[in-house]
Amino acid sequence: MSKMSHINVIEKYEQHSDAIHSMLSSILKCFSADNIFEKNETDLSLVFKSLTSYYPFISLLYLLDSDGRQVSMNVPGVHFKNTPKVGEGVDRSHKPYYLAAVNSEDVTITEPYLSNIKRELCLSTSLKIYNEVGEIVGFIVLDVDLTALLLFLTGDAQRAHFEPYFKVIYSLIVAGLALVSLVLIYMSMAECFKVVESLFKTPNNVKLPFGVVIYLTLALAIFDLARTTLEEEVLLYKDILRHSSTRRTITRFIAAIIIAVSIEALLMIFKSALHGGDHILDAVGVMISAAILLLALGVYVYFGSKAEVMLMNNK
Repeated sequence: MSKMSHINVIEKYEQHSDAIHSMLSSILKCFSADNIFEKNETDLSLVFKSLTSYYPFISLLYLLDSDGRQVSMNVPGVHFKNTPKVGEGVDRSHKPYYLAAVNSEDVTITEPYLSNIKRELCLSTSLKIYNEVGEIVGFIVLDVDLTALLLFLTGDAQRAHFEPYFKVIYSLIVAGLALVSLVLIYMSMAECFKVVESLFKTPNNVKLPFGVVIYLTLALAIFDLARTTLEEEVLLYKDILRHSSTRRTITRFIAAIIIAVSIEALLMIFKSALHGGDHILDAVGVMISAAILLLALGVYVYFGSKAEVMLMNNK
């Protein structure tokens, strides 16, 4: 289970954009006040620390004057302590969050963009602040880590903390499966050597290389299982809240099993044909089992996709 790619983040943002905008608007409105511009850096950090203790996805706070020039240092959130405290005096009048806030009396929220500091997708939300006589004091800007926000909204933040441990366990399992696959390949090579040796020693009693094919087939099936586990659980991001992710994983695992069973069925048919038709019914039974598995997989994929479409339409 890898972290969300930028495509995954944008897709989930579009899916939950209304909830995100409503929540960020309420946060900034409750937090905003004209006296915030009178606070020094220490007091501003204390206020912001209290806010980010409830909303850990907020990464930065800074204040702009009416002309878009930053009048405070970057105040990092409690989970973003490595963010440098710089920025005071920087002209931000060309930034989208300032331009949007100038022309709006409500909270404005940018589209997702790559942060210059963390190189992760983020949002900036800003609000114009007036004093008691109706003059513009400045603008409050909050930068939000979009990935952390989505994890917070979907209740997936706790699972994200355990992902590194899951990856280690799955990696060990994959390594074990790969080792078994290598052992089977070695056994197939040894069996192949015996077959070749029999060609020279006893030409009239040549061993048939069924053992080689069996070992290689098992090695293929186990290696394919290891590769699928590595890709699905370690390298690729999997959204466990979406049925399509689970369906993809099940489909890949069952497909690997169907391939292995089909090859074994063919081997049984060939062996039966060479030995006067013994166990031909068993071979046919294995082939029918593979066909039933394939049919069941098709039914599962079809109805699974239908169910997901229904769930999407009901949201």
